[in-house]
Amino acid sequence: MLYASKCTTGLYINSISCVLTPDTVLPGFYMLSSAHLVPTSVRLAPSWIRSSSRSFMDLKALLSSLNDFASLSFAESWDNVGLLVEPSPPHTVNTLFLTNDLTEEVMEEALQKKADLILSYHPPIFRAMKHITWKTWKERLVIRALENRVAIYSPHTAYDAAPQGVNNWLAKGLGTCTTRPIHPSKAPNCPTEGTHRLEFSVNHNQDLDKVMSTVKGIGDVSVTSFAARCDDEEQTWISLNCTQKALMQMLAFLSQNRQLHQKTEILSLEKPLLLDTGMGRLCTLDESVSLATMIERIKQHLKLSHLRLALGVGKTVESPVKVVALCAGSGGSILQGVEADLYLTGEMSHHDVLDAASKGINVILCEHSNTERGFLSDLQQMLGVHLENKVNIILSETDRDPLHVV
Repeated sequence: MLYASKCTTGLYINSISCVLTPDTVLPGFYMLSSAHLVPTSVRLAPSWIRSSSRSFMDLKALLSSLNDFASLSFAESWDNVGLLVEPSPPHTVNTLFLTNDLTEEVMEEALQKKADLILSYHPPIFRAMKHITWKTWKERLVIRALENRVAIYSPHTAYDAAPQGVNNWLAKGLGTCTTRPIHPSKAPNCPTEGTHRLEFSVNHNQDLDKVMSTVKGIGDVSVTSFAARCDDEEQTWISLNCTQKALMQMLAFLSQNRQLHQKTEILSLEKPLLLDTGMGRLCTLDESVSLATMIERIKQHLKLSHLRLALGVGKTVESPVKVVALCAGSGGSILQGVEADLYLTGEMSHHDVLDAASKGINVILCEHSNTERGFLSDLQQMLGVHLENKVNIILSETDRDPLHVV
């Protein structure tokens, strides 16, 4: 047996296995004795061998990097995102496989291409599974992933909301425009502690001492105070950031000591909105174009020969389009009530289309995943840079929308 022989050129031949006999001659070697092989020439190894020189990433490190790229906190509360299937640790990733939908056909392709991690935009596991058997196709996906030590990760609506995500990619097909989220995302945490702010004024120093003593005993409260003048009287203004439980305790104290304070205000603290992050996009074109021109732009961007169009009441294909509201996938709930010349999405209910058209809004439907899948090419490039080319990133060739025009 012969393993990992280093040639004089510095290239490595990985895991050559053979049985040597007096008559054995290996390609590129000549026989000096039964114990030594001398290279006469070096040929480049096949791609599957050369790929072993690419760096690996530990699964947990890779997941952390993916979250840095687009935080899972952006995802909708109803969604099922993140790591869905995990082989027993440790698990390293050399090949990251991208797909919009993980079907059995796509799984077979991923296994053939030696994927270690499948990033499936849509989560193949959404509802709870009560058993894992060979009975249904989604259960079979889990079985095959675990048997072949392949992890499965889904970002879904986290990538919809991300500034560099699916909806921004969809907007690129419209032409030069400014965009903003229709429903902005909120930061995962408040910049300050607590969920409420309680503010009131105290007239006298002895009262202030009593208040501050009570605050210290409650806990979960951050307090600031500053001097103020009201009606020519010196006062101290108290501002407390606190949890809801601490708020109730403070209110009980203040209600029992009404003489201590004045002008009480309660504010509910909300998480701040995130710039350029959120569901859907409202796009304002720099220059209006006809609906016919917009249709051709969308077809070209999505590489579609056909799409579905509902004309708004009183509109024609020559009507101008200036404002487009869009949402990749199923956009009915996101687009509802938004003022625009055109709604662009994958699918909407029949009655949502009727409602939009009655308001003079044109509707273009492209089928659900046709408004998402093209983003994966951009994602492949962005992740390559973000992950510093430490893993091999490949796109599925069998992934496609299940619906087509016949």
